Amino acid sequence: MKTAQEQLARYKSVHLNAKNIKTHFIGVPLIIWSLFVLLHLIPFELFSFGSAESLIRFNVASCFAVVVLGYYSFLHLRLALGLALFIMPILYTSAIVALAPNALWVALLVFVIGWVIQLIGHHYEQAKPAFVDDVNQLLIGPFFLMAELYFMLGLEAELNKTITAIAITKRQQLEAKKQAHIQD
Repeated sequence: MKTAQEQLARYKSVHLNAKNIKTHFIGVPLIIWSLFVLLHLIPFELFSFGSAESLIRFNVASCFAVVVLGYYSFLHLRLALGLALFIMPILYTSAIVALAPNALWVALLVFVIGWVIQLIGHHYEQAKPAFVDDVNQLLIGPFFLMAELYFMLGLEAELNKTITAIAITKRQQLEAKKQAHIQD
């Protein structure tokens, strides 16, 4: 399994443009929230805490959150803690919206809007999204944004230095490969 540094550097290699990163701070949370609404719509529940009206249920959405947070914890515990704080309100609000009669359409609309914003960012970047070559990078998007938030706050400076250097090298290799392909 790839390390946090490898995963983040791969993702950052196609997310070096500040405008692209800004669009991801909007698009990725929208996509995540809409996916959690959709997961809440799957009729499956292991158990719930409290009364029947309680929104604290261990269902597909919460199972997914636990598994993904476990993966993030394996990669980098401090970033995973930030992501856990990010996921909790998403789980709560998506559960509320999932109770609405038009929840499916709301989730699909938000999902599409999130991806449109993402694609606008990649237009600025002039690079394809990371998941095109590695589907695992879909899970790294939120992890990357949490890392970027930590970096903005002055945290994890050594991680930032390491992944940025690797990302720039990877990006140069991608550009060289693209130029060689164009010349063929």
